[in-house]
Amino acid sequence: MRGIGRREALELLELEGPAVLELFARANRVRHERRGDVAALCSIVNARSGHCGEDCAFCAQSNRARTAIERYPLISGDRIVEAARAAAAWGATCFSIVTAGRRPGRRDLGAIARAVERIARDLPVRPSASLGLLDAADLRALRDAGLRRYHHNLETAESYFPAICTTRRWADGLRPIAAARRVGLSTCCGGIFGLGESRAQRVELLAALRDLGVDSVPLNFLHAVPGTRLERQPPLPPLEALQCVAVARLMLPDREIRVCGGRGRVLGDFQSWVFAAGADGLMVGGYLTTPGRPVADDLRMVREAGMRLLAAPRDG
Repeated sequence: MRGIGRREALELLELEGPAVLELFARANRVRHERRGDVAALCSIVNARSGHCGEDCAFCAQSNRARTAIERYPLISGDRIVEAARAAAAWGATCFSIVTAGRRPGRRDLGAIARAVERIARDLPVRPSASLGLLDAADLRALRDAGLRRYHHNLETAESYFPAICTTRRWADGLRPIAAARRVGLSTCCGGIFGLGESRAQRVELLAALRDLGVDSVPLNFLHAVPGTRLERQPPLPPLEALQCVAVARLMLPDREIRVCGGRGRVLGDFQSWVFAAGADGLMVGGYLTTPGRPVADDLRMVREAGMRLLAAPRDG
């Protein structure tokens, strides 16, 4: 199933009033037909925080930002594994190790590979990683240690990227995803809505993700952090954010559509609508530099939405 085209997607993002609810119903039907009534949970650990040389306008971890976040080098393997253990206990089926910066050095990569090996061996959760601009050799080594998925966001549309980041090119973000696919890893790639982009640029981003053929699409909403360049950017209205989810489902009907960072800030009382708008996945627990809501609340929300949790992987 190919999904809707860019012209129709833009028309759907521009809907207002009762027609928006009809859009959600359509996306919900597609989610039910193509993905079932199953919610996949993931969780992350911020394994190395801050001191990033990139200048992404939204990011509290950039050296250019004047933020009060905690900054630290790579945490121990034991702390990574304990975070994965907690994620598995919550019902997450995917756990990602995330580091700030363009890419880790060799020593950190080796330590991460050893943590991945322990997670893959001992826990019922699939190890994932988000480590920046890795090449195929790095990814192959992590795969051999037990990594199952690699994540790298495109952040926004190519046409809007220069307004958000000037220290690298948008196309640089394509390389690690392509390399991950070449070495046989599942791929996770999405972006952030609410950065000041146009609706047409939201469609542009989703079309790029479809063309990449990624397996999982994490959708984030800007949570403006004081001290970043986007600190004064107003949050998206909840229904507009949910329209992004619905259009993502209709453009990528067979892919996992996962709602992640910013959902509490942007969606508020509408968080439970993510499944009705077509999503079939959630990130639970904390985010990189902002807290999430209690996991018990998310688990209750999943049940009340008539969804069941994706079972833990039998092969780790």
